[in-house]
Order: sequence, then structure tokens, then C-alpha cells
Amino acid sequence: MNPVIVNQGKSPVVLAMPHGGQQIPAAIAARLNDLGRRIDDTDWWIDRLYDDLLDDPTVVKATFSRYVADANRAPDNESLYPGQNTTGICSPLSFDGKPIYRAGQEPDSAEIETRIKQFHEPYHQALRAQIERIKALHGVAVVYDCHSIRSHIPYLFEGELPVFNIGTNGGATCNPKIEACVVEVCKGAEDYSFALNGRFKGGWTTRHYGQPDQGVHVIQMELAQRAYMEEKPPWSYRTDRAEQIRPYLKALLLKIEALALGGQLR
Repeated sequence: MNPVIVNQGKSPVVLAMPHGGQQIPAAIAARLNDLGRRIDDTDWWIDRLYDDLLDDPTVVKATFSRYVADANRAPDNESLYPGQNTTGICSPLSFDGKPIYRAGQEPDSAEIETRIKQFHEPYHQALRAQIERIKALHGVAVVYDCHSIRSHIPYLFEGELPVFNIGTNGGATCNPKIEACVVEVCKGAEDYSFALNGRFKGGWTTRHYGQPDQGVHVIQMELAQRAYMEEKPPWSYRTDRAEQIRPYLKALLLKIEALALGGQLR
């Protein structure tokens, strides 16, 4: 299994997609229970949703399921949200807090380390290489971390999640102009709700790579899946819904790109 697919572009924007993968090695799949094999917590259709919104972005996509390894968690498994329910780098639980492995088949610490080396590290090696390449081309690189999640997950958050969930770790991971232009677009999307640094403040990718003083800017977008798909198996893509939200995603990506190309992030 190739753990990562990279499509190189020349735009200053890099689209990172750590959770859209669905591949699970057979030896791991055999130990998952029926719920685990259903991979409910995938960021379904995220690559299709963002396809062709920019002319020439770099796209870095994990091919493996987050149930194999979570590419948006810290390698040391430090919690991103202390005191709140969350899942780890090789979580034995689903987003609903339910076991995804057959009894006694959860990975031990040695297996987790192996998975990190086989899946997590190659993804981040590829992402890091593309950030460095784009920064060499433009003087800056902007990573837009693409995510989606079900609208209702009581184990993780109360009530219904807003559609647009913007994460910059309190403004620390990107130039304020990037955050401002994304907020502007989301505010203008009257049919959709939004939150800035609410339940989702940016995962490990955002916090690890976001160093605006070094010319690397990162912003995470966690979309509520009701905006573009059915939130139950078989997780169908809804073109009618997607085509309503895609113009807003395109608008904010174009604004980010323009900031970078216009030298406003240096």
C-alpha cells in the first residue's frame, strides 16, 4: 500500500487531506469488528469536494483509513483537546466512543509505533517536502487542511456542529489576513453557520506546521458533512448540496491564493 498520494502544483496553496483514505491492510481489517470495518469516521468525498476549485494546487492525500493511523494526531499521542473526549493516533474507539476492534485485538504500543512509521511518517514526510518546495517557489506556503465530520456526535461535542469550522489555534498558525478572508467568506455564506476556533481549533498538522514567522501558514477547515453528503451509510455524495457550498470554498481558496501571490503574507 502506498500510504500517500501527491499531486504537485505550482499554486502557493497546499491542500492536505489526512482523513479521506479508506485502505486498511488485511491483517488489521481482520481484527476490526463490523463497526470498525465500516470506517464511519472517514472524511468522505473530501477530494471530490475540493477538486478543481484552484487551477494548480498541490494536493497531499493519505490513502489509509484513520482507523489504521490518524495522520492529524501527534506522534506521541498527546491530546489536542485536554479535558475533552477525542481520539488518538491509533484509537480503539470510534467518534461515538464505541469499540472498533474485536475484543482483545486492539493494537499494543509496539504495533502503534510500527503503524506510525509505516503510515503517519510517510504522509508527513510528503507534506513537509511539498511545503518546502512551495515555499522555495513563492517565499511562502499556505497549507489548507481539508476535513469533514458528521454534524451530530455527542461523544465529541454537544448539539449540531456549524457547517464551517475554521481552526487556527487562536490565530497562532497563520497570518491574520488569511483567517480574516476565510471568516469573511463564511460570514457571507448566509445559508451556512460557521465558527472560528470553536470545538475544532486545528489539529496536529495545523499546530505543527503553522509557523507564520517562517513563511508557513496553516488553516484547518472542518466541514459538517450535511453540507455535501448523506451522513449515514452508504455515505452518498450529494451533488445538489455540494454544488451549493463549493463556490464558497472556491472563493476562500482564491482569496488565500491571492494573498500569497500578492506578497501580503511576507
